Amino acid sequence: MTIENLLAITPFAPLSILLWVVLAVAVLYLARGSAHHVLLTLCQALHDVIQLAVQAATAGEKRLTERNHEVLLAAGREAKERIIEREFDRVGDSVHKDLAGYPGLQRTLSAAITRIEEDHQRAVEVPPEAPGWVKAVDVVAKLDRKDLSVGPILNDIHESLVKAQESALKEYRAASAQRHALLHRMMPHWRAIQQTLNRVNKSIDSLLDRSRSIDRHLDEYKEIVRGTDRALQVLSSSSLVQFFISALVLGVAVGGAAINFSLIARPMAEMVGGTSFIGGFRTADIAALVIIMVEVSMGLFLMESLRITRLFPVIGALPDKTRIRMIGITFAILFMLASVEAGLAYMREILMQDELATSALLRGGEAVATNEYLWITTAAQMGMGFTLPFALVFVAIPLETFVHSLRTVLGLAGIGLLRLLRLVLRLLGNLFLHAGSALVRLYDIPIFMPLWIETMWKKPGRGAKDKRQVEVVS
Repeated sequence: MTIENLLAITPFAPLSILLWVVLAVAVLYLARGSAHHVLLTLCQALHDVIQLAVQAATAGEKRLTERNHEVLLAAGREAKERIIEREFDRVGDSVHKDLAGYPGLQRTLSAAITRIEEDHQRAVEVPPEAPGWVKAVDVVAKLDRKDLSVGPILNDIHESLVKAQESALKEYRAASAQRHALLHRMMPHWRAIQQTLNRVNKSIDSLLDRSRSIDRHLDEYKEIVRGTDRALQVLSSSSLVQFFISALVLGVAVGGAAINFSLIARPMAEMVGGTSFIGGFRTADIAALVIIMVEVSMGLFLMESLRITRLFPVIGALPDKTRIRMIGITFAILFMLASVEAGLAYMREILMQDELATSALLRGGEAVATNEYLWITTAAQMGMGFTLPFALVFVAIPLETFVHSLRTVLGLAGIGLLRLLRLVLRLLGNLFLHAGSALVRLYDIPIFMPLWIETMWKKPGRGAKDKRQVEVVS
């Protein structure tokens, strides 16, 4: 039915519109209760569905948080165990080295102390004996001073005293020089004892510092085992820092690999052909990339064999004899690949010189003169080609850190996304909950006139007035 047919129910179009409006208002008024129920029920159902989604997101966030905590604590325990194990190994080596030298130190100290005691006994100052002329002086002092025969005796005594004094002084000086020589001979022994005690003191201080470090690591390990909030915060922040630092180092390593690729891609085209393709890619590029990947793999295996990284527990669990053989094999392969890259870098320089000469001949010019400093660039390229493979070996260390920290970072990112999703779902749930009331109010706007009449009819004053009129009539 078209609009013209709807407006043709009466001869006048405005009257037809008015009739249709009245009919629509009446229908909406009569269906008001059912419409309100349908709108409220639909919005409530949408709100309940969103609430279920919120509960599911909350449960997922809780499980992901617990899993992230478990990963953090496991990684923290493993890292602390490795640190504590290394500290105990260092303490064991230090104690073994110091204890192995203690018998020698003890013998050195005992010998030095014995020599010092002997020299000290010989350096003791012995008081000189009383000279014999003391008694003679006493006898002369008791003689009669008036006797003239005393004068010559006193002169003889004086001469004897002078000679005895000179002899005693010489003996005293000789004894003092001997004592000073003995004391001077003690000095090296004192210095040796001082140096020995300094070494012992240094070893003890080192052991004390390591013991304090071990105590600190053990306290942190206990907190990690208990799973305290502080330990989780420290591990989480440490994991984020390690993630970004390792990502930066890996980016630098990718740049080094790109330089390495540019060094060997050009001469590789001469070896495998520059016109052959594999799946839309040049075979030379694929070959150069394979060589770099093999070098990185050999570097990973070498680091695993040296037990610097632990990406492959199977390699770390190998017997020592097998592991040492694997170290030799991987290093030999890596050395051969580095030598091959150095040769390719040299070949690249030769190809560039040939191309320059060919292009000069094609332009009709003279051949390019030989540069006497060409060996510098050639040596630099060969050095880079030989050094970069060994530099890529150390990519295993940031790669291990990146892999371990990536789990934590992904967990934190997942938790953040689930929290954002839960917030959005709660906002949508409240929106649908209030949207039901809003739709009910919007539904009542077209039928405001019947509703107003109904409200006026149901006023309390109107009901009491009608009741009085009925009583009067009766």
